[in-house]
Amino acid sequence: MADSSLFQSFFLIFSGAAIVATLALFGRQPLLVAYIALGVLLGPSGFAVIDNLRLLSDMSNVGIIFLLFLLGLDMQPQALVSVLRKATFVGIISCAIFLGIGFSIGQLFGFTTMESWVIGMALMFSSTIIGIKLLPTTVLHHKKLGELMVGLLLFQDFVAIVCLMILLSDSSGDMHLGQVALSFGALPLLVAFAWVVVKYLLLPLFSRFDRFHEYVFLMALGWCMGMAELAETLGLSREIGAFIAGITLAASRISQYIALNLKPLRDFFLILFFFSLGAQFKLSMLPEVLIPALVTAAVVLLAKPVVFRYLLGSHSELKILAWDIGFRLGQISEFSLLIALLAFSQNLIGSEASHLIQATAILTFLVSSYIVVMNFPNPIATKDELRRD
Repeated sequence: MADSSLFQSFFLIFSGAAIVATLALFGRQPLLVAYIALGVLLGPSGFAVIDNLRLLSDMSNVGIIFLLFLLGLDMQPQALVSVLRKATFVGIISCAIFLGIGFSIGQLFGFTTMESWVIGMALMFSSTIIGIKLLPTTVLHHKKLGELMVGLLLFQDFVAIVCLMILLSDSSGDMHLGQVALSFGALPLLVAFAWVVVKYLLLPLFSRFDRFHEYVFLMALGWCMGMAELAETLGLSREIGAFIAGITLAASRISQYIALNLKPLRDFFLILFFFSLGAQFKLSMLPEVLIPALVTAAVVLLAKPVVFRYLLGSHSELKILAWDIGFRLGQISEFSLLIALLAFSQNLIGSEASHLIQATAILTFLVSSYIVVMNFPNPIATKDELRRD
């Protein structure tokens, strides 16, 4: 791919994003919706002026990694243990419920048993990007709502890893229990390794050279990316590696400086994520999956707030808190898209089932974003009284 081709893609994406974002703000619409719509418009199903989607999609995933790294930077390790303990029961029950709902929907619309299970897997998860990006920073790091959101999303990340391992198992569908055990056994070793490196290498280096801002920035990037790749190699996920990289630095004095400087870079890649999400959807498949996707999206948007409301009710004296979390988690996830693409590449599901999951993801992303942006405190609210950051 020529350099000019990549530059032209960036020009079209970010110049176009600036224009549609301006129109969205004048129209009091969520910016995430504008980025997805721009992807559909410029991608192969629209004017087809951008065709290097594989590269852009790979780059956009860096935004998710930075999101988890920044989240870790603002969370103390003691708080993480408490959060996961509170979220485990709710996470297990909610995943089981949505797995069953997704399987039932697949059977209802005539998909095979395997396709129905994959659809069920896709419905188990909520979007880390939507959930965290639309949560005010003060709430995310200092309030119970933020703690429960983080705990649930992290628990879902672990479940997603197991699902991906199942899909990567052999053709008989048998799950490699040894591989699963090895990966999760590597988790405490990864945490211990990160803690040792931070304490005896990174923090002394930061203390010695903290006046060189460029050096601090590069070291933080290198640490985040290095831990993400190490976690991927050990059979976990890059997102978990990035989160561990952040949380091991959280107690240091320099953590907030790093977080502040990485936020613009995170937003750069997240714009690419939402653009590539819209661009990769094939509109030609829409007539075949429209009715199943509308039904599935409606069930997700209605069921998730209700399920989380009642499962979380015991954690809050205020019912509105549980409703708040339920609506913020009322969509499927970027992990759902990964599951759909991986299952399709493994010939476990057909194109129709894969596009059903993709269409459901886009629909729930859009509607859920509208619901949160218009009704709950968030950093990009169109109403001044709801804007918090």
